[in-house]
Amino acid sequence: MKSYPQKIDFYLLIPFYNNLPGLLHSLQSVQYDADKYTVVIVDDGSSQPITLDDVYKGISRDVSVEILQLPCNKGITIALNTGLQWILKQNNAPFIARLDCGDTCTPERFYHQVTFLKQHSQIKLVGSWCIFKDNTTNAAYRYITPTQHKKIKRGMHFRNIFIHPTVMWRIDAMKDNELYPDTYPDAEDYGFFYQLMQKGECAIIPEYLVTCEINHKGISLSSRKKQLKSRIKVVKEYGRNRVLRYLGVLKLRLLLIIPYNIVFSIKKSLYGV
Repeated sequence: MKSYPQKIDFYLLIPFYNNLPGLLHSLQSVQYDADKYTVVIVDDGSSQPITLDDVYKGISRDVSVEILQLPCNKGITIALNTGLQWILKQNNAPFIARLDCGDTCTPERFYHQVTFLKQHSQIKLVGSWCIFKDNTTNAAYRYITPTQHKKIKRGMHFRNIFIHPTVMWRIDAMKDNELYPDTYPDAEDYGFFYQLMQKGECAIIPEYLVTCEINHKGISLSSRKKQLKSRIKVVKEYGRNRVLRYLGVLKLRLLLIIPYNIVFSIKKSLYGV
């Protein structure tokens, strides 16, 4: 195992499964001082395990990279928690950020988020606006959310305000070693963000700092109904306002019966790029 005695600003946690082109595309978009962050890739049992040589064919060797190999495909929750447990043992960075294979960052993303968290000590979790793009058709839409803590808390009853690949959070918000919950299949991030929100305030930077790939084989689409049912469980468990909790569950139940292509068409017409 590598040792990182020098303090860094953040770890960038990326789950990986059989998508080397997507991983390299994402890593090539990351811009930050090379000695101030470390990439942690959790290979979730790929048919051909990824190596450091694979990664360094696409990015500078100045960037520290740690690859954690799972012996077989365990699913994203176990992959993410494997990465978090490894990061927590290092004890040399204040923040963790997320990115998924195929998604890309603007050059300023990590500078803005690190600066924001350093300047706002009460904020435990920060995300950003983003753009969802279908690279097959080039159709895209903007994902715009509230930016202030109180409005985010209300909005979380109706949707996940924090798009997973846009977030950065304080490691000290995990001081009780809370990991991604395994009780919400395909919505582990929704539950995890609610856990972090219980530790302090949260915020959204009102800039489009990430472009998220619409992957028709991804979890959000291929397991959409299971994900929506898990989101209903999250809202029922964490929603504190009775009226908002009821309305949020009602909205999610409606989404269960509306085909995704209709939902996507509405989003594109309202928020299209």
